[in-house]
Amino acid sequence: MHPSPLLRLALGLILTASAAGSRASALRVDVHDASGAPVADAVVSLVPLDHPAPPAHGAHAIMDQRNLSFVPQVLVVQTGTEVGFPNSDNVRHHVYSFSPAKRFELKLYAGNHASSVLFDHPGVDTLGCNIHDWMLGYVVVVDTPWFAKTGNDGIARVDAPAGRYTLQLWDARQDPGTPPVSETVTLGASPTERQYTLALHPAELTNRPPPGLEIGLGDRTSAHAH
Repeated sequence: MHPSPLLRLALGLILTASAAGSRASALRVDVHDASGAPVADAVVSLVPLDHPAPPAHGAHAIMDQRNLSFVPQVLVVQTGTEVGFPNSDNVRHHVYSFSPAKRFELKLYAGNHASSVLFDHPGVDTLGCNIHDWMLGYVVVVDTPWFAKTGNDGIARVDAPAGRYTLQLWDARQDPGTPPVSETVTLGASPTERQYTLALHPAELTNRPPPGLEIGLGDRTSAHAH
């Protein structure tokens, strides 16, 4: 028995509406500091309000140690992601986090460390090295697969299904006493744009070794660096 023309029309409308609801929409976020300079490495995330975010099944990411620095300095992952911490330097590292969201310690090691760390709670995890005090890194764990970092131009782009989201913006140099940027945005057929100005202060640690110290010590794989 074939469906009537009226039923076929209704089914077509349902499928069209479903496809429209799942179609990716673009968000462009422009972040500058108080002087008007672009802010790089600010984290933008979109947490859905109308439906649960899909889980991070088997997600894996890398936080390398190269030239006596964390690379990247800011790593963004979804809750439930395992992060590996290889050591691409000629010296050993001792990576730790004392942050409430995830406390761990990877004692002195070199090369491709066999262990990975499961980041199973949202929040910002600040990383250090017990051997090299200047090293500073961040693993930013968000409850959504829709996130991005701003580039050197201060711009981040996120594609997510149409709908309502909580937009969250984080930067390591914001004053801890400043309320985090958070607002509701609705993504639709047209691109959505937001601009933010952040009051920032210099980080206490730069994640860069003193000049000349990395010579002969850092990056045993420099020939393959990218």
